[in-house]
Parts: sequence; structure tokens; C-alpha cells
Amino acid sequence: MNQLAYGFVAADGELLDPARSPHWLWPEDAELIFGTISSLIVFAVLFKFGWPLFKKALEARTERIQSAMDESETKLAEAKTEAAEIRSAAGDIDAERQRRFAEADTEAESILAEGRARLDEEIEELRAAADSDIALIASRASGEIRGEISMLSRRAVDRAVSGQPLDDATQQELIESFISKVGAS
Repeated sequence: MNQLAYGFVAADGELLDPARSPHWLWPEDAELIFGTISSLIVFAVLFKFGWPLFKKALEARTERIQSAMDESETKLAEAKTEAAEIRSAAGDIDAERQRRFAEADTEAESILAEGRARLDEEIEELRAAADSDIALIASRASGEIRGEISMLSRRAVDRAVSGQPLDDATQQELIESFISKVGAS
């Protein structure tokens, strides 16, 4: 009885396992028929309801990929346009730099010319002031020398005349003649 609890006994007395079919490749006939019908029903339901959802998901994915590609093409075109603008702006920057260098050179030359003109004017003013100072100093020195000479000549005349004082006119005449002799020499 133990054997009957675990399996069936075949006509020839062998114990049959109910989980195994009698053929090594094909299942039992009823199992084959019901399995085929249920598989066809499952495939039909999947085809009827699942295929449109799958197709819709694939189309949405395709649209997302296409929109991403379109967006990347748009961004690429924008980047190329911006790169061209930057390149042209770089050329403009070089031209602007050259223009400003030229302006700076012109302005530097004008400032230099103005500075030279001012220096020339200041030099002329300093020369004129120096000439006038020299003339003033020369007239002062001449006056001082005349005064000194007149004092020395008065003493010399007083000693030469041996104590007789000279009148002012004679003394002045002697001084003038002495100065003119010194000035001529």
C-alpha cells in the first residue's frame, strides 16, 4: 500500500510516477491540447491589449529620441552661430585694439609736442630772467665797484696831495677818469 500512496502501478507491475509522462519528449494528449489552447488565449490577449501599449511605448521612446536629436541639432547650430560671432568679434577686438593704439600714439605725440613747447617757453623765460638778473647784478656790481673805487681813489688822492683836501668837482672828475681808464682796459 505504501507504493500505491506514492504512485500508480503499471500493468506490468512497475511503479509509475504521475509527474512524468510516458514519452520522453511529448506530454500527455490532454495536457498538450489544454496547454496549447491556454497559450493561444494568453498570446491573443497579449496581442490584443499588450501590443498596442508596447507599440505606443516604442513610439513615445522614438519621439523622445527624435526630439532630443532635434534639440541637439538646434543647439549645435546655435553654438556654431555663436562661435562665428565670437570669431568675428575677435576680429573686431583686434581692429579696435589697433585703433586705440593709434589713438594713444597720436595723443602721446601731441602731449609730447605740447610738453616740448612748454619746456621751450620755460627755457626762454628762464633765459630772459637770467639775462635780466645778470644785467641787474652787473649794474649793481658796477655801482658797487664805482663806490669802492671812488672811496679808494679819494684816499689815494688825499695821500697824494699830502693833506690838502680836494673840492668835490675835482674829486669827481678824477674818479670818472680813473673809472673810464679801468673800464677801457
